[in-house]
Amino acid sequence: MDSDASAGEQSVRQVLVTNQLGLHARPASQIAREAQAFVAKISIEAQGQTVDAKSILDILTLSAGMGSTLEIRACGADAPQAVDRLTELFAAKFGEK
Repeated sequence: MDSDASAGEQSVRQVLVTNQLGLHARPASQIAREAQAFVAKISIEAQGQTVDAKSILDILTLSAGMGSTLEIRACGADAPQAVDRLTELFAAKFGEK
């Protein structure tokens, strides 16, 4: 972990995948794009697998379908804001119906 990420706060939150198609390419892209805007190290965990939230390909490997529970973890100066923003994406179903 780099010094910027380890110097700040930690934040963890569970989210539910509620969009019908789950974490396919478009939502994975949205998550990674938003995560990259933060200094914090951000990861997503599902069923014992932890991936880098800043990587579209990593997110896709979770194969998280509708109804999956994920844990978003962030560590760094802007960790709470990062977790809040990613949680908002899940709550909004990534703009899907």
